[in-house]
Amino acid sequence: MNERRAGILLHPTSLPGGDVGTLGAAAHDFARFLARCGTSIWQILPLQPVGVGDSPYAGTSAFAGNTLLIAHPGAATEHAPAVDYDATRRRSDEHLRDATDRILADAVERSAFEAYCQLEAEWLDDYVLFATAREAYEGRPWTEWPAAIRDRESSAIAAFRREHAAAIARHAVGQMLFDRQWAAVRASMHGHGVAILGDIPIFVAHDSADVWSRRDLFLLDDAGQPTAVAGVPPDYFSPTGQLWGNPLYDWGALARTDYAWWTARLRRTLSHVDLIRLDHFRGFAAYWSIPSDAPTAESGHWVRGPGVDLFRAMERALGRSLPIVAEDLGTITPDVHALREELGYPGMRILQFAFGDDARNPYLPHNHERTTAVYTGTHDNDTTVSWFATIGEQERHRVRSYLGVDGADIAWELTRAALASVANLAIVPMQDLLSLDASGRMNTPGRLGGNWSWRLTPDQLNDGVADRFRDLVTLYGRRLAINNGQENPK
Repeated sequence: MNERRAGILLHPTSLPGGDVGTLGAAAHDFARFLARCGTSIWQILPLQPVGVGDSPYAGTSAFAGNTLLIAHPGAATEHAPAVDYDATRRRSDEHLRDATDRILADAVERSAFEAYCQLEAEWLDDYVLFATAREAYEGRPWTEWPAAIRDRESSAIAAFRREHAAAIARHAVGQMLFDRQWAAVRASMHGHGVAILGDIPIFVAHDSADVWSRRDLFLLDDAGQPTAVAGVPPDYFSPTGQLWGNPLYDWGALARTDYAWWTARLRRTLSHVDLIRLDHFRGFAAYWSIPSDAPTAESGHWVRGPGVDLFRAMERALGRSLPIVAEDLGTITPDVHALREELGYPGMRILQFAFGDDARNPYLPHNHERTTAVYTGTHDNDTTVSWFATIGEQERHRVRSYLGVDGADIAWELTRAALASVANLAIVPMQDLLSLDASGRMNTPGRLGGNWSWRLTPDQLNDGVADRFRDLVTLYGRRLAINNGQENPK
């Protein structure tokens, strides 16, 4: 990440065609689009199976892949304008049942499947059990399952495996197909000189295979309920803070294993992506701990996190430096800056946060540093067009004055500012390249429902957009040198 590079943020679910974006033809077409743009980074959101609210940041496993992304032969190809997750899940399950029957009936495929299950057993066994039990118990959280299954009593688990062998196999086949198709997409990206920037949420969902299978690594009571939960303290935007509700890690227990679970998580993620955006980086320096029965985040307090020890342990275990971009937004204190600087990770700068009345605002381009990643906005921001339309007139005036523009083409004007920044990495959401209004917003934090469903239409990945972006990427020196006809993805 020491070279000037440009990228596009687009989650695979937003790719065009069918009920949901998949790892089929549309993903390979997108690799070609990125190459035409002259970009060398594809940024995505977490790839884990989505849970409550369909959020990729509240998945049912930190290790498994989202099987809704699998491209199935014979699946409907008519483009749905938004993702209907419930309908997509039903159709995906039907396709997976057919795929499982087909694979288990073919000697070569069955052998490959058995080898896959053995290779990935460390995380796969627990995940497929969890996914099957969640299905068998009608989506209830694991703390409401029969006590013997909830508490993973060996005889009960063995009986459950026998009774639900077909469903367990189906969930395992889904993971194998996901990994196969993702590997093909990643190879296609690399073939076009594009690296993938993935995403790891710091916390995991309580109703997940991770917490169910490793209760010893989280702060839980005897019934499996959190004794404290994650969130952030009150601030100007949220007077009572944010109560996320994720269980907190028992960092002492993790340290006694030399952070083996986190190392396994990072290793698995790096089998899918080349670079990692580490969400809520400040939580590794200190995190906001809230009593589990508190109605808001106001009664929380700061607790020291694992700090540099976690990252050095993962470096030792993986035998490499960690290709991490630190999401250092929000309440950032000196200890967070010190941790990021000691580790040498780039931080993030969001241009939509830049135009207050302080020339020292770190998000303003003249205050950027090379070791940062600049964005017009992220998945949590409004589109630039909608943001500009809804901010106050004074702030709008500062935007126009600073950029030297009239704001008539604000998404591209802010994109130009991002690409012109001294920051080595510049990322633009696909919605901004299309100058979309609020209808293109991916997520509104705090809103229940209606998120994560935005999709490209088949005609939006066009040469006009690609050529216009490529011209700016080239102008500001963000196209990597070509080696042997291909740009280096790493």
